[in-house]
Amino acid sequence: MVKIENITKTYEKGKVKALTNINLSIEKGELFGLIGPDGAGKTSLFRILTSLLIPDSGIVKIMNFDVVKDYKEIRKITGYMPGKFSLYQDLSVEENLNFFASVFGTTVKENYSLIEDIYVQIEPFKKRLAGKLSGGMKQKLALSCALIHKPEILVLDEPTTGVDAVSRKEFWEMLKKLKSEGITILVSTPYMDEASLCDRIALIQNGEILSVDKPLNIINQFNKKLFAIRTSNMYQLMQDLKQFGSLNTAFLFGQVVHFTSKNKNTNSEEIRFFLKENNHSDIFIKEIVPSIEDCFMEFAKNEK
Repeated sequence: MVKIENITKTYEKGKVKALTNINLSIEKGELFGLIGPDGAGKTSLFRILTSLLIPDSGIVKIMNFDVVKDYKEIRKITGYMPGKFSLYQDLSVEENLNFFASVFGTTVKENYSLIEDIYVQIEPFKKRLAGKLSGGMKQKLALSCALIHKPEILVLDEPTTGVDAVSRKEFWEMLKKLKSEGITILVSTPYMDEASLCDRIALIQNGEILSVDKPLNIINQFNKKLFAIRTSNMYQLMQDLKQFGSLNTAFLFGQVVHFTSKNKNTNSEEIRFFLKENNHSDIFIKEIVPSIEDCFMEFAKNEK
């Protein structure tokens, strides 16, 4: 469905590297996630995919259409929801939807079945100006407008950023239903917990792909013991763990520190003894299963 080969993109006359030799392949009907922090290159890649940016080098093909040479065809088969709400804020919900349908030479009635489950949630507010909607309703309207021409592929750039937890959950449920309709979905997000909701993911940092695989397979690649550690003095805990002889990584995750050692034989009792020697009390140590975020931090460290 999508073939990305050696894509490189720079800004400011080559001074700022946004993407470096990106290679990806996305299958038809797949829900594919591009996972990485702000500034990782997600938006640049999605703008190239939707023919809004021209890469410095490399080739992107969607259904055998070249995104540079065949950009008109690409736009017919692609639905795009940018990270920033970009609909007409001085038009109503209904007017925005009708406008985007007419741009693609269709009508709301013709493809209403595709957006019905989404649109019914905002239909009571169809006369309200788009600029007056809440974050969650803006999200649903933008998705409806991206789908109204029944695209083959849907490209969503950080669609859940800035919306509440309930709206995030609802949105991913909508994506699963759209996937069941046969639509290929590419979604980017800085939220690592959303990675498990995708069929496959690519972890991206500083414009480079760190790993591409199914979420569970990426977790299985984590080959070190991971410990969650907490004591009565969390600030001092971070400072002292940096002095642990075989330290590999130590990152603060909420109320605990996630710690790995270069020595595969390191165990919780060895860590506990070290912390007691450094005057820590109320020590909690537990070996845990890594998350996608743990994997990302490990891969990113190895790339440096």
